[in-house]
Amino acid sequence: MAAELAQRTIIFVPFPALGHIIPMLHLARALVDGGDHVSVTVAVPDFIHRRMGQYSIPGVTIESISSGIVLDDEAAPGPAMILHAMEHHMPAQLESMLTAHRRISCLVVDLLASWAIPLAAQRGLPAVGFWPGMVATYRTVVVIPELVGTDFISDSGIPNLQTAIPYNRNEGTLLAADGTCEDHFDKEQNIGDHNILPAKLGLRFKHLPWLVDSTLPQQSRISFWLRTVDRAKSLPSIFFNSFSGEGSSDESNQYNLPKDQQILHVGPLLFNDTSKTTTSMWQADLTCMEWLDNQSPGSVVYVSFGSWASPVEPDKIAGFAHGLEACGRPFLWVLRDHPLWRAGLPDDYIDRISSRGRIISWAPQDDVLQHEAVGCYIIHCGWNSVLEAVRHGVRMMCYPITADHFINCAYVINMFEIGIALASSDQSDVKDCIERVMEGEEGRRLQQKVNELRETITVGEAMCVAKRDLNLFMEKMINTNNADDEDIKIGQGTLQNKS
Repeated sequence: MAAELAQRTIIFVPFPALGHIIPMLHLARALVDGGDHVSVTVAVPDFIHRRMGQYSIPGVTIESISSGIVLDDEAAPGPAMILHAMEHHMPAQLESMLTAHRRISCLVVDLLASWAIPLAAQRGLPAVGFWPGMVATYRTVVVIPELVGTDFISDSGIPNLQTAIPYNRNEGTLLAADGTCEDHFDKEQNIGDHNILPAKLGLRFKHLPWLVDSTLPQQSRISFWLRTVDRAKSLPSIFFNSFSGEGSSDESNQYNLPKDQQILHVGPLLFNDTSKTTTSMWQADLTCMEWLDNQSPGSVVYVSFGSWASPVEPDKIAGFAHGLEACGRPFLWVLRDHPLWRAGLPDDYIDRISSRGRIISWAPQDDVLQHEAVGCYIIHCGWNSVLEAVRHGVRMMCYPITADHFINCAYVINMFEIGIALASSDQSDVKDCIERVMEGEEGRRLQQKVNELRETITVGEAMCVAKRDLNLFMEKMINTNNADDEDIKIGQGTLQNKS
């Protein structure tokens, strides 16, 4: 009976996309493993829940909530439909779910599902944030209200060409890095000149996620981020699916992060979930593993553009196809079996390359990347995929497509030095980059760097920090097991437990 009374529940609210749900499931597993009498319930919308397959981990439950979206079995809702459901339908569904649960300790809310934060406040429940990517990408979002407030960008996120003088947040003024004013704006300007991210990254304003993501109208995107940042301000702590330092030698150089918000780096711990349960929304082609078994060690080029990115244009797919064929190496290419994705494949291409190439609809990526036959990864630079490549010591060729891919790519190339940029999808570029990564001194240097980062993240300092941060959270949770009215103090905030 005492154990039953001590049982505490943590409610997870992810954004409904595979790249957000999987790291949250890994975090749920880490929390359950890290504390006695702690369970996690993950609230996912119905259109995701029915495609996730089986996920059976003791102490972790996936619960479906109605989204109000009606779809055909094979259809997927667009971003506008998802955002409308999150703001106008799902809060009432989540509230009913919260009412049905006993002894809720807190909510862990994906910041892109910020609609759940005010609901937690209304019910007097503590909430902690979750960011599925780098701290660096969070910085570029947090600064948006100030950029709008100073008229550096318009309220739709477009740089104001009349007043677009480089923004210096540390000084609270619109000044260039050298202290002089400028009378023009250039999307090619280095973000580092404006103290948003380190100049070493070589990122330009055109790469900011609220500028490059074209799945929603510009006004809708900037409104979404402004609303997200405003709600996230109330959170005392945020879990980050990343590691401490993120490659920067100046750990104190946090730029525009709120001073009273605690960062909890837990990314390395999420590697520890070795369960083989199905969490993908697509059925993986397991025959590729047998094919890999028949390839020489380090010989295979692995290609995947992720689960959420929009289809790559047909002419670019054609360029990749010709480049992979011309490189003369075995390759495994994940390419959705859909006309929008495969329209650029040359006629009879699959038959033509069948002796040394495989094209499949979906792969068990973690298993593929740890296979000894894989020598490099042509990657879209989704953050989960970057972490998986590092975990298994695989060099990368970076081809960012949208959203945070460009920031992640800049870190892979210029900060971590574990990959190279694929300038285009032209046959010659693809072929040349494969040769650079797979052969010679440059390839050996990349492999050494990725091995070093792998060591740091999996068993070194970054892992130590992750364990410390998770323990900091868990200690506060465990201390409340038998004290219904005890405050849960996390970081700088005091979260009242009133469930």
